[in-house]
Amino acid sequence: MYPTHRLSEKLKVILTLLFPILVTQIGLSAMSFFDTLMSGHAGTNDLAGVAIGSSLWMPVYTGLSGILIAITTLISNHLGRKRQRAIPFTLMQGIYLSIAIALAVVIIGGVVLQPILNAMELTEVVQSIAKRYLHALAIGILPLFVYGVLRNFMDAHGKTTITMVITLCSLPINILFNYLFIFGKFGFPRLGGVGTGYATAITYWIIALIALIVIIRVHPFASYKPFRHVYKISFKEWKAQLKIGVPIGFAIFFETSIFSAVTLFMSRYGTVTVAAHQAALNFEALLFMVPLSIAMALTIAVGYENGSGRYQDAKTYSFLGIGLAIIIACVLSIFLYTFRESFARLYTEDSHVLQLTSHFLIYAVFFQLSDALQAPIQGALRGYKDVNVALILTLIAYWIIGLPLGYILAAYTGLGPYGYWVGLICGLALGAIGLALRLITLQKQEMHQSIH
Repeated sequence: MYPTHRLSEKLKVILTLLFPILVTQIGLSAMSFFDTLMSGHAGTNDLAGVAIGSSLWMPVYTGLSGILIAITTLISNHLGRKRQRAIPFTLMQGIYLSIAIALAVVIIGGVVLQPILNAMELTEVVQSIAKRYLHALAIGILPLFVYGVLRNFMDAHGKTTITMVITLCSLPINILFNYLFIFGKFGFPRLGGVGTGYATAITYWIIALIALIVIIRVHPFASYKPFRHVYKISFKEWKAQLKIGVPIGFAIFFETSIFSAVTLFMSRYGTVTVAAHQAALNFEALLFMVPLSIAMALTIAVGYENGSGRYQDAKTYSFLGIGLAIIIACVLSIFLYTFRESFARLYTEDSHVLQLTSHFLIYAVFFQLSDALQAPIQGALRGYKDVNVALILTLIAYWIIGLPLGYILAAYTGLGPYGYWVGLICGLALGAIGLALRLITLQKQEMHQSIH
């Protein structure tokens, strides 16, 4: 990052940060995309089993990894305030914290998984696939969270191209192991959808190892020599990271878990509906990487300018990123609506699943437009270290408005399972409006304080 003075310079910075982050996010999302896509070709039960497993895992992963986003905010502020000496310590405490989180997930997951699956209306085959998929995925949880810290550390320096390259290298590995484990090629066991869990876990270990090597050997990260000293665990630093990270993590959890909750409610409509819903949701998640990536770029840019006391520049970056997200979302929405049947055909050859998936994708268009507003605003607010309001607004938008409304529409109108999507769209739109008002208010306060 560096100071800018003209709008064209700021746009260049945003795009320079954005492109590698976007490729990285699409690459990471593509792992889930190919898991779902390839599982669908192994059979409808495999697709449904992986859908249930993913629905249980993704909100846990995204919520807890959201806590680690605090590293990006803290290090961006260290850089803006010229506090380079504090960076190695912050990084190592983040790694310690990520290890503690990963171990807690494995332990707690081992206790609660079976009771949760038993409470769902699943066939024995689908339940078995979901359980074995999650057991396989658990092998890669530790390196996944460590990689999250390392990646946020590199991104905070504006070196987003490096994490992009790491992800691009790992994606074909994930696809290869999916092919080997799902379909039992070249002597590997034929595991169906469960094989995607093993493939993804192996990939997580690989990207964590690559990131570790980069930080040790590549400038400017190597200059910190973060692993030369053995830092003691500092619960004071953990508290500082958690103070920023927990609200971010919960906000992300409330958003992602709502989709998982809907998937679980969908189980009452049968395996075909669950499979179609998951296929459409999976494709929507891939498109969501655009506003999410813009949000991550804004966290870096706004965090740097805010840390440097250049509040007008931080404000300009915020609205530049939001405008860019809205323009891209409009283009993608037209594209999605026009070719929705072709996208649905990527996932399945089952005519019933195909028809339902295509219809679900119509509703995904409206998700795109709301996400284009709310995601970048949250990214800008994180740059200001303002995370608590976003947490409250997300909780209200999804769980107090979106899900209850969706349930009412699904149960008491002719919309059926589509009612859940309509409810979530309404909640998402209201949440986006609330976040916009919060950002405007916060920026006015920042400008007022800088003047006085």
